[in-house]
Amino acid sequence: MSDLAVPANYLPILIFIGVAIAFFTVVMFLGQFVRPNRPYRAKMAPYESGSPLFQDARVQFPMRYYIVAMLFVIFDIEIVFMFPWAIAFSKLGLVGLVEMVVFIA
Repeated sequence: MSDLAVPANYLPILIFIGVAIAFFTVVMFLGQFVRPNRPYRAKMAPYESGSPLFQDARVQFPMRYYIVAMLFVIFDIEIVFMFPWAIAFSKLGLVGLVEMVVFIA
């Protein structure tokens, strides 16, 4: 395959990306010009699900919540590292098993 054929293979993808960006830009600009711009007080007020606030939304979470969140992230990352190990387990043998036991411990 020649060096010129490789960029030519990407031409349909580049055209698709260009059309998508152009469509997005045109739709956004048309939306700015077509929609009515009538701001009023109730429209500009912050709201949550259309219901008024009953109390302050800033609540302090207990420390246990953050510990559970950190443990979730740690074990989630551990599982991500275990997938490639499980795929290559038959080639790694006993050494790979010992390394994973040390990693988990």
